[in-house]
Amino acid sequence: MYENKTLVVFGVSQDPAKYGNKIFKTLLSKGFRVFGVNPKGGVAAGEKLWPNLASVPAKAEVAILVIPPAALEDAVQQCIAGGVKEIWFQPGAQDPQAHELAASAGIEAVDSCFMADNGLW
Repeated sequence: MYENKTLVVFGVSQDPAKYGNKIFKTLLSKGFRVFGVNPKGGVAAGEKLWPNLASVPAKAEVAILVIPPAALEDAVQQCIAGGVKEIWFQPGAQDPQAHELAASAGIEAVDSCFMADNGLW
């Protein structure tokens, strides 16, 4: 279902023990077209991390948010500006206001684990 879409993961850490890194590496290993976003930049799984959605060199259709609740509104605003169609708020990265902001902008907002719900873990 998502194989032909461009995905972006917000909250990709360079630390392989963090969930953002694990999600990113798993999606890469399964052949997804995926970009990682981390405000600090860097590299994870051999791929460049972009400081924000606007810097990603492709138009993302799906965003997976693995970030603290305090950072969600900014990420949703980036997704609205970038034309993202679907946002997955991962467990621990959920906030009713951010969810409502996404939904009111016409973005499909999902409060669930992308990886588990799509049989990737």
